[in-house]
Amino acid sequence: MAETQLVTELEPTRSIWPQNPVLWALLGGSVALVLLHALGALPAWLVRVPEWAVPPMAVWLDAVFNFIKDDLGLIHLTRTLTAGLEVILDATANLFYGKRRWPNIGPIPWTAIAASAAVLGYYLGGWRFALLAGGTFVWTALIGQWDIAMQTMSVLVVAAPFAFVIGLTLGILAWKFRGFERMIKPILSVLQTLPFFTYLLPAVIFFKVGPTAGAVATIIYAIPPMVLMTTLGLKKVSPEVVEAGKMSGCTRWQMLSRVYVPSARTEILVGLNQVIMLCLAMVVLTAFIGMPGLGAKLLAMMGSFKLGRSFEIGVTIVLLAIMLDRLSKAWVVKQPEHFERGTPWWKRHIYLLAGVGGFVLFLLLSQVIEVFAEIGRRQHFSQGKEIDNIIKNFLALEAVRGVTDWLRWFLNVKILIPFRDALLWVPTPAFVLAIVAFAYGVGGRKPGIYAAVFFSIVAFSGWWDRSVITLYTVISAVILATLLGIPLGIAAARSEKWSKRVLLACDTAQTFPSFIYLIPAIMLFGVNDVAVVFSILIFAMVPLCRYTVEGLRSVPPEMTESADMSGATRRQKMRSVQLPIALPTMAVGFNQAIIFAFFMVIIAAFIGTQDLGQELQRTLAGTEMGKNFVLGMNVSLMALTFDLAISSWAEKRKKSLGLG
Repeated sequence: MAETQLVTELEPTRSIWPQNPVLWALLGGSVALVLLHALGALPAWLVRVPEWAVPPMAVWLDAVFNFIKDDLGLIHLTRTLTAGLEVILDATANLFYGKRRWPNIGPIPWTAIAASAAVLGYYLGGWRFALLAGGTFVWTALIGQWDIAMQTMSVLVVAAPFAFVIGLTLGILAWKFRGFERMIKPILSVLQTLPFFTYLLPAVIFFKVGPTAGAVATIIYAIPPMVLMTTLGLKKVSPEVVEAGKMSGCTRWQMLSRVYVPSARTEILVGLNQVIMLCLAMVVLTAFIGMPGLGAKLLAMMGSFKLGRSFEIGVTIVLLAIMLDRLSKAWVVKQPEHFERGTPWWKRHIYLLAGVGGFVLFLLLSQVIEVFAEIGRRQHFSQGKEIDNIIKNFLALEAVRGVTDWLRWFLNVKILIPFRDALLWVPTPAFVLAIVAFAYGVGGRKPGIYAAVFFSIVAFSGWWDRSVITLYTVISAVILATLLGIPLGIAAARSEKWSKRVLLACDTAQTFPSFIYLIPAIMLFGVNDVAVVFSILIFAMVPLCRYTVEGLRSVPPEMTESADMSGATRRQKMRSVQLPIALPTMAVGFNQAIIFAFFMVIIAAFIGTQDLGQELQRTLAGTEMGKNFVLGMNVSLMALTFDLAISSWAEKRKKSLGLG
């Protein structure tokens, strides 16, 4: 009885599917079109949008871009800005890896950077963080990747501050002016779902190939989270703090700089953490437009199937990502230190002095001891060839080859290819109606309308089949990730110890640059659809597992105690109490898994696909900005459709459960 009452309380909005006439009309229309097509009675113009009905959007957009670029003279402005940005990038390149430019005082010895990083790590989090920060740079030097790592860092240290300042400014404006916030929010939503290739081509055209274009694309890519977190933080400042500032006679500027921004410090620093991580991810991906560094080297090694060397570069990228992530998060939670009046200057700045002292010490030692300045090819400890041999020998084992061959055959022949062909066979209007029915049934009327508009645009874009193949890959990977990630999250949530371990693994995996996930996929399955789906599956499992654990751990203890008192078994408690309450949080993970999958499917074009990502990659070889934007828009609109529907469902579910 008690269990039944609990279930009733937890499921006030059981399901709208059986009793909604609009939903059934949409599904009925989709099924009717499919049946007519199966019987051969559906006209060709209802199977696919005829070519004559497809508007030349790419041509129109090319005309608009050319007008803005040439007639309005935007390219002259951007090339002027390029000259200024190049001076900054040349200076950082000179300091980090010795590019012969102003100020001609580089490169900084690797030992000096490692020592300074270790002191910073100790200041932010003790010996563990000191070992992480210093050890990352020591590893990079000893493994023979110092120059390429510093090529990446020389752009990162420019792009991240620019993205932070621009995002902070836009966030303040969005908080201050509601009209500006309403205008910029949909733009930020689109920017967060656009594939990264769409950022690269405009950057190349307006800012030249190489580090400058890479820096610009990285800055634009990293701005949205900074804007959103700044706006969120400023809105959360308590009225009492604001009132105290006004009573003390602060001017508008003082209110902003001394009241609002310090009070929103945590959210702003979280935004900075996201900016740093997105900058690192993007600066690696800009290898596609001639950006030197770790990404370019990784791309070259993977292209020649030197997986051992690829693995070493991947470890370096991961260590840099983890180090930057942990240090920036530690900065978020670290509170400012206060000293008594009269405390000596050196005591108040002991860590700064230690950092400068370590830097100067190793700078001087590097002038005497050559290895402290640079580790040459004969001195490094790279084991790329040896790892290559180990990987080849492992994959040559009969048991491993048998399993991977069978999996590749089974998934390709029995599941993936039939599923892809089935989706491609479905008439376009039937497909659109089915998607609209999903969005309407899950999220309600508004997501349903958006789905109809968005997928109609995709249908009339001229790239329907490529879009369907992209969607097939995403759906396949997310379904498999769900079957693996959610049970793993449920199992981990039963134990506090395993919850912490799994969450730590998820945190670490989220810092991995997306290229890394291609390595095990290529190693195990070669170049085919299974490898593409497998690489996306690993990437998409992270949020599913993470939010399942967090959702189940957030279930109020009184609810589980009530179920225990009613005599519910562990399975009944999970099915009837814990999962219903955790579902809104799990939905966030499912939503992120879909967005991650759309992002990763574009990266997987490197493996060799037949989807939008492959076409986007081809546009980088020319100047087809119109085509590039249309392809990117299709990916963005499909991702936004699922994002809006699932987010709407999660919000409704939270309200129905009284969770805010």
